[in-house]
Amino acid sequence: MRVLVTGGSGFIGTNLVDHYARSGADVLNLDTAPPRNAAHRGFWTKVDICEREALQRAVAAFAPEVVLHMAARTDLDGRSIDDYPANTLGISNLIAALRSSGAARLVIFASTMLVCKIGYRPKSEDDYCPSTAYGESKIEGELRVRREAAGAFPWVILRPTSIWGPWFGPPYRDFFTAVQNGWYVHPRKQRIRRNYGFILNSVHQIDRLVAAGGADLVGRTVYLADYQPIELKAWADSIQRHLGSRPVRELPLPLFRLAARGGDLLLKLGVPRVPISSFRLNNLLTETLHDTTPLEGVVGPLPYDMEHAVAATCDWLRSPEAANT
Repeated sequence: MRVLVTGGSGFIGTNLVDHYARSGADVLNLDTAPPRNAAHRGFWTKVDICEREALQRAVAAFAPEVVLHMAARTDLDGRSIDDYPANTLGISNLIAALRSSGAARLVIFASTMLVCKIGYRPKSEDDYCPSTAYGESKIEGELRVRREAAGAFPWVILRPTSIWGPWFGPPYRDFFTAVQNGWYVHPRKQRIRRNYGFILNSVHQIDRLVAAGGADLVGRTVYLADYQPIELKAWADSIQRHLGSRPVRELPLPLFRLAARGGDLLLKLGVPRVPISSFRLNNLLTETLHDTTPLEGVVGPLPYDMEHAVAATCDWLRSPEAANT
């Protein structure tokens, strides 16, 4: 099987390239950045998805049967949708290249949960409520898939939630570091649930979806996450135990609100980054729950529960690969 992974040098892409290379597939990673896993350099070709002709040549030469489109600009620093051409123009370029190739039997496009603001639960697949330019760019990308890929090849749009695990970077690697160093403090008596996703569960879900040819999810948009929500304090406590750090402290919520007001003042004074602000505190306290039943119906049970996922991640954090990433 010929598997094309765009953005295969990123976090999710690295794990996908590793999985399909180990399974014996013929894998190609198209990315502007070199692989974060040095063992993957043989699978990498430097291509910018915004450069239409270069992308067209690479796709035509490889003729992929399965395409996992992970390439994107994912930061929140952009001020408008125009700052994210990879998420809009890049989608159109890839669709055009795949139309010309005609070999693809399934294309999975990665979007984001941030097509809706934190805490908003959409009523349908095209119910959007973004709060960032990044989210707006991903909405445009989803719309282009529905409009431009119709009738060309089977496709599924996945919206990854908060994915974590081996080969990750900020912000969730920073969370592990904060717990390890004793910096993370949890609001006392606050039970905060999140539909996070452990990366090796995510790879399993994508692989099963590929094996099923998309099944009844073809032409649909679904969330990519573990089925059982994580409770934030329990997650932090599990990380603490596996890393052997001191117990996670808790402080009353009024102290967090007071600190957040101080952070707001610093932001007004021009301090670029503060540990806490009203915006960040609100995000911390807001539950993010998504309906994962459509994906669960195709994929079935996941291989890792939270404890085993934390253990695997902490083992990776102690590895030479993590030290060099």
